[in-house]
Amino acid sequence: MRKYAVLVIVIVGSCLLFLTGYNQQDKKVHMPDMLSFAHRGASSVAPENTRAAFAKGVELQADFLECDVHLSKDGELVIMHDDRVDRTTNASGYISDFTLAELRQLDVGSTYSKEFAGESIMTLDELLEEFYHQVGLLIELKNPQAYPGIEEKVATLLLGYEDVSSIILQSFDVESMRKMHELLPDLQVGVLIRPTDSFLSAKSIEDLTSFATFINFNVSFINKRMVDKIHAQGGKVLVWSKKDKRLLAKAHKYGVDGVITDFSNWPTNDPIYLVQE
Repeated sequence: MRKYAVLVIVIVGSCLLFLTGYNQQDKKVHMPDMLSFAHRGASSVAPENTRAAFAKGVELQADFLECDVHLSKDGELVIMHDDRVDRTTNASGYISDFTLAELRQLDVGSTYSKEFAGESIMTLDELLEEFYHQVGLLIELKNPQAYPGIEEKVATLLLGYEDVSSIILQSFDVESMRKMHELLPDLQVGVLIRPTDSFLSAKSIEDLTSFATFINFNVSFINKRMVDKIHAQGGKVLVWSKKDKRLLAKAHKYGVDGVITDFSNWPTNDPIYLVQE
């Protein structure tokens, strides 16, 4: 009986080990052809949209750094997500009410951690100078209607770079991206789709892909059928999600072209990315 009991234990143990290994395999997604975009830099480990976050994104081997751009009071292209400085700095007010010199005085690191005290706001020009040759850049124009002429300013800046193939410009504002395509036909542009507009008709897809390389969605508001339709029109799809831990599994399932993330869900330097459940 004792030998029989030992044999049963061994068999059961082996089965459990097999099932454990199977479950671990099930939680891994192999995505060698999917681009990784560091959302506001590697914003899970450094203050968003700062030099530290962008440098960390490069260290984590992101394919692209994603950033957000506004205009200062004196017309400078500055990098910050919100239109106000309240959430991420030690000051209060709209970016458009500060000159660049005044914005330079703000601390954009301490609200994240004392470790990053003294981090200052970057301009788009500085981001390009420092990171253009290291990694791709995904630049989002935030509410361009509030900043008349911002497209021309960005186009003038990018004209200083002979090759813009590693740069993508995106916005929720369709007409702004249509304008950017007209200003710089060689530049890849992307249109961000709001959740309320996620069901795109065939006509809308045809129109968007006539000038935009990328059509980008919150992963919770898209499905494989929509991705396939966009691909059929020659377009590409990026997805993002701040809260959905199944982001990578969904992205892989839908066959999208890239994922915009803060890197909190997977180690980007490993070709087999772990998906947290």
